[in-house]
Amino acid sequence: MSEATAETPAQPAPPAPAPGYLLRKALPYIGASMLLALCQGLGQGFVTSNLRQIAGEIGVTTTQASWLMAAYMIPRAALPMMLIKIRTQYGLRRFAEISIVAYVLVALASVWIADFRSALVVQVLSGMAAAPLSTLAFLYMLEPLSQAWKLRLGLPLVMMFFMSAPNLARVLSPSLLGDYGLGWMHLMVLGMAMASLAAVFLLPLRPVPHQKVIQRLDFLSFALITAAFAGITISFVMGPIHWWTDAPWIGAMTVLAVLSLTLVVMLELRRETPLIDVRWIMSPEILHLTGTLLLFRLILSEQSSGAPRMFQVLGVAPEQMTTLFAVIVCASIVGAVACVAWLKPTREPQFHLAALVLIAVGAWMDSHATIDTRPEQMIVSQALIGFAGMLFMPPAMMAGLLSALKKGPNYILSFVIIFISTQSLGAVVGSGVFLTVINARQAFHYKVLTEGLQATDAATSLAITQRVQAMATQAADMAQLKAQAVAQLATRASQEAYVMAYNDAYFLTFIVAVGAAVALILHLLRDAWVARRHPLPSQEQVQNAQ
Repeated sequence: MSEATAETPAQPAPPAPAPGYLLRKALPYIGASMLLALCQGLGQGFVTSNLRQIAGEIGVTTTQASWLMAAYMIPRAALPMMLIKIRTQYGLRRFAEISIVAYVLVALASVWIADFRSALVVQVLSGMAAAPLSTLAFLYMLEPLSQAWKLRLGLPLVMMFFMSAPNLARVLSPSLLGDYGLGWMHLMVLGMAMASLAAVFLLPLRPVPHQKVIQRLDFLSFALITAAFAGITISFVMGPIHWWTDAPWIGAMTVLAVLSLTLVVMLELRRETPLIDVRWIMSPEILHLTGTLLLFRLILSEQSSGAPRMFQVLGVAPEQMTTLFAVIVCASIVGAVACVAWLKPTREPQFHLAALVLIAVGAWMDSHATIDTRPEQMIVSQALIGFAGMLFMPPAMMAGLLSALKKGPNYILSFVIIFISTQSLGAVVGSGVFLTVINARQAFHYKVLTEGLQATDAATSLAITQRVQAMATQAADMAQLKAQAVAQLATRASQEAYVMAYNDAYFLTFIVAVGAAVALILHLLRDAWVARRHPLPSQEQVQNAQ
């Protein structure tokens, strides 16, 4: 494919699929891809957006409930690495059927969660069952489309489904909770899992030749990969909560991750048929792409870990945020449409530059939040960031798939699985870094604010007196009223400190996005200068030389 591109650089746009073909063949497979992507995305999105309610229902603190996130993400990120050989040895059909049946059983088990232990077990099983679903969503989307439309139509659609699921979960959660609590959400996931089950059994994927490729050392490599991913996940989920230097076991988990990664690289480099092709992953092209993906995942944490948590601190109810997240979902859809309309293999830098500029603008707007800011005032900025995320992901996937095609068709699934794993880890790392900045800056701002709240200070005394007068009708005890007034001032100071910390994090996101945009512009200018100084030979010159 790369040779064909070199010979004919100006490719005409691929012809649109015939309407009859779309109705008969493509649409059912696209629908199955949507079901699979939304099924696993909504399932975890419901847990993430309702962690406090889940903690209350199973009788634990929010800190303890955070272990549910780690329990899900560890197998979710690690298991795809083993799926490459599982699919090759046992066949795609069996792989798809067993995966979706397992997910239905786990969704059924989640309906009867009663305590923290059962919730933890179900989350581990959910992560294991959800890992194949992401791969299946990609395969079902790419199955019925021609080569050109796999990249131009398939990638934007499937990425839209994946990226919209967490925000869609926040839109649906308040309506589903109702009087029945979390049960309706579990039942909805179960219903979608059963619909996905029917789609998988009714719509077969193109079979691939079976090969006995699983070896004993694969299990050792997989165990080391799982240990490494477990160390990274637990460190970045629990580090900001318990604080990195206050819990020695967090450092131990980080050391475990580094040691396990080192051992698995040493092991895989010496194998003829490795579980993961370390040399290909460590090639400059893939390293650059992976770094770009992780950078975007980091700055996109402003949306997943920024606005929702800030509004929770400010006491905004989930139902008051549904409009904001509905707009973000719509912005993602518009971004997918833009990719379908203009995406080509040579336009990845332009899409990435546009995405960085939009993220920088959105983060700059968010960095001026106040304690009175509400979701309606962040609709434009968050819509820009949601749109930018969709402008980035499909071109990045296209670049990775084209690089994989240069190595051979077998590398396509390898790249998809590596992409899923790195994005899962990138989400955890990005959220952990973002929350670490928030907690550190909140402590700093709170210290500065409380130092100014001295009883001898005239402004503080006036504020306390005004609050005491406002609450005078509630109680006659002046000491109690004064204590309540002081507590209100401390609460407001804490909220203001959090808002100032989020503003710092938003501004840091703005700086990183601007820096990345400048670096990209310089890279493009360098490439243009090199191309001008050393132009490639034309097709006529090549023929004459031959």
